[in-house]
Amino acid sequence: MFEIHLDATYAWLGLAVVSVAAVGVAAAFPTSPPPDADGLARTVDSVADGEYPATAEHGLAAERIRLASGSVSLGDDRGTARAALDAPRITPVVRPPAAAPNATTDARLRRVLDGAPPDAAFDDPAAFAAAADRARAADAKWTPAPDRLTVRRVHYGGVRVTLVG
Repeated sequence: MFEIHLDATYAWLGLAVVSVAAVGVAAAFPTSPPPDADGLARTVDSVADGEYPATAEHGLAAERIRLASGSVSLGDDRGTARAALDAPRITPVVRPPAAAPNATTDARLRRVLDGAPPDAAFDDPAAFAAAADRARAADAKWTPAPDRLTVRRVHYGGVRVTLVG
């Protein structure tokens, strides 16, 4: 009456091992999804595809960002997300990281992105176009992400530029 069946012991041990493995797999899952690069891409595209000057902001929940000519990437410890842009071209305006304060785009572009009229920051549309071309030609690198990203489409003379930063 009090005998132990050998197959029952193995069944309980097997169930315990499977339970521990299931808990380990569940604990390895990230607590939240990677950052939303698609939402950011939609915001950039909505401003860049417009005919008229416009400004938009998009909140970010990411630690780093990379702005390239045809895509935007966001990353943090939960993972990395990348989204393609439909906009023909954007001009990244990178904030200088603390470690490399000189490794940034033209400060005048930052002023325009922050709301200054282009004619207050640049002497003429050609200087504005040249600064935008230099910013677009720079290699896309991972930089610390701000809490909010600003997108601004600006017209100055015949120059139409979409600043993102």
